[in-house]
Amino acid sequence: MKQFFQFLDRQTTYRQEFLAGITTFLSMAYILVVNPIVLSEAGMDKGAVFTATAVSAIIGTLLIGILANYPIGIAPSMGLNSFFTYSVVIGMGIPWQTALTGVFISGVLFVLLSIFKIREKIIEVIPQDLKYAIGSGIGFFIAFIGLKNSGIVVANSATFVSLGNIQSGPTLLAVVGFIITVILMVKNVRGAIFYGMVITSILGMFFGIIDKPKAIIGGIPSLEPTFGVVFMQLGDIFSIELVAVVFTFLFVAFFDTAGTLIAIANQAGLVKDNKIPNAGRALLADASASVAGSVLGTSTTASFIESSAGIAAGGRTGFTSVVISGMFAIALFFSPLLSIVTSEVTAPALIIVGALMASEVRHIKWERFEIAIPAFVTIIMMPLTYGVATGIGLGFIMYPITMIAMKKQKEISPIVYVLALIFIAYFAFVI
Repeated sequence: MKQFFQFLDRQTTYRQEFLAGITTFLSMAYILVVNPIVLSEAGMDKGAVFTATAVSAIIGTLLIGILANYPIGIAPSMGLNSFFTYSVVIGMGIPWQTALTGVFISGVLFVLLSIFKIREKIIEVIPQDLKYAIGSGIGFFIAFIGLKNSGIVVANSATFVSLGNIQSGPTLLAVVGFIITVILMVKNVRGAIFYGMVITSILGMFFGIIDKPKAIIGGIPSLEPTFGVVFMQLGDIFSIELVAVVFTFLFVAFFDTAGTLIAIANQAGLVKDNKIPNAGRALLADASASVAGSVLGTSTTASFIESSAGIAAGGRTGFTSVVISGMFAIALFFSPLLSIVTSEVTAPALIIVGALMASEVRHIKWERFEIAIPAFVTIIMMPLTYGVATGIGLGFIMYPITMIAMKKQKEISPIVYVLALIFIAYFAFVI
């Protein structure tokens, strides 16, 4: 087992990988609660979606761990499930069954792009400085998510955002959890993020901020309301509206996953000569999970940026993913316990991991203006637009412009030009 997952080469241990897997799972566990709520507003059965969410996470995460040896968790994407419900089903008036078929088609297209290594090739030609910008931008983005989820940062009609009420119980719990986790990390405690979440959960229940679980074990809801629905809706896929939906699912998921893979590979120290080992296998695992998830009854899956919490806890191999999959399998039976993994518990981990990932900015060549501006645009637009793909897209548009202005167009791959044009079309006609 150690040899298969290359423990020696990546300087890790079973204990380290196990703690990392639990840490990532706890950071991702909210999807088991939130995804059924979001998709139920589209008319889908909440219980069936819960089971589909867990099973698709088990399949995708196990695949990426075994095929690519990556410590990454895969589950239904939060951004894409919101797009599924609020834009496609409610906004466009498309039945959820037809929209789910759109997810299935985009997943199949993803698999084909991965098999023919088109996705892998695109990732390889992304300039190194933009890769650093993508990684650090995602760091700022997930730190912002943590600040928002904890109530430390709230919406403000005058200033867009402002400091929240840090005297409220949930927000104060997140602040205390953040401080505890920082102290553990400063003292170099292995698994500090995981232990921080455990301590925060215990404190939350002790002071009545987090409700104690009413039960330990619960039944597994049936998949019958959603399973295989996509195969009965294939005749509805030729409408112009659904073509646009399929394209959007394909486009956003592609760059969300690419950005996450780049960021996590950099964080784990796996990038060699500007290439990500086994990237093709990782992308194939992600694409296969989307196909499986749509058949089971959930929206598009993606590599979770919360996986970086497990990386920070020491995860370096696919064994971390095996542990994550095992935890999702266990969660099918212990769903009542998930109620204690609230946003206040996971927020400190997201903020700290965001800080660690944001350190990638030090590698960017800031002294070169033609690189600094595209990198800055990539970084700043991710949190401000609440979208990884948006930041990547705007960075890709700016990069050729600044490089051409400096008469350095020969340094740019033709694929980068093509991607810039595709992003321009995306912003002009899709968003």
